Amino acid sequence: MTDETDDRDLIEPPAYPTALGASTPTTITLLGTDLARDVMGEIGFGELAFWLAAQRRPTPGETRVFEAVLAALADHGFTPTAIVTRLTYLSAPDSVQGALAAGLLGGGSRFLGVTEDCGRFLHEVLTGADGPLPADDAGWDAVALETVRAQRAARRFVPGLGHHVHKEGDPRTPRLLRIAAEEELLGPHLSLFAAIGRVHPRVLGRKLPLNGAGVCGAALADLGLPLELLRGFALLARTAGLIGQLAEELRHPVANEVFLSVDLNNRPVAPDPYRPDPLASHDTDGGRHG
Repeated sequence: MTDETDDRDLIEPPAYPTALGASTPTTITLLGTDLARDVMGEIGFGELAFWLAAQRRPTPGETRVFEAVLAALADHGFTPTAIVTRLTYLSAPDSVQGALAAGLLGGGSRFLGVTEDCGRFLHEVLTGADGPLPADDAGWDAVALETVRAQRAARRFVPGLGHHVHKEGDPRTPRLLRIAAEEELLGPHLSLFAAIGRVHPRVLGRKLPLNGAGVCGAALADLGLPLELLRGFALLARTAGLIGQLAEELRHPVANEVFLSVDLNNRPVAPDPYRPDPLASHDTDGGRHG
């Protein structure tokens, strides 16, 4: 009988490096620290969320700005995300995760997604600018004026400009700008966003508010957080709000009334068949041109 080496012993096992959570039978480490000893009861959740995404511990000022963003985006009343969460819970009360997921999936270009859209837009303007960035309001106004004019010429909206409720001004915007200034974290993204608020009436002919989702995107970008994750931070904040919506639904339900209001007030109408738009022109020679 001969000894044969198992081929598996010759294969080096795969390695999956991570600076995040790792466990042994007796300890859990997170971000290079002992979770039980150094994090639990010592680090607030907002600070930890920043730390997890950036893999660096934020300063107290950065934590204050970041947590102000989370507070600003946590809840905004009976938005579609809140309504669908309540309705999903009405339909499937055994699936809290389904109700929360339904609400989060609605975080798109009209609700919550503006945070990412605005941060990315401002960053593209800043990285595409020629020469050094402005050092005063007059300089920022000039950049903002060129930016708004370019968007108007291209028939595109300026992300973060306008709000369906706060038509005279979103109260979250000046507050977050003040907090960032107090912490000396009013960087180029917020500076450009504030300048857009000052100059856009000269281009659009009317004054629109700088909305809270947009200013949050600018603040997160100034904190140096990944642009690809800005919507994720909005969803993180809204998760807390949706939990609140469900908690209130348990005590003071409204979802069934919303459902019945639609269901009992529908009116049958004749079908309206879809007809595609006619083509502008047709080639009569099969597309061949000599």
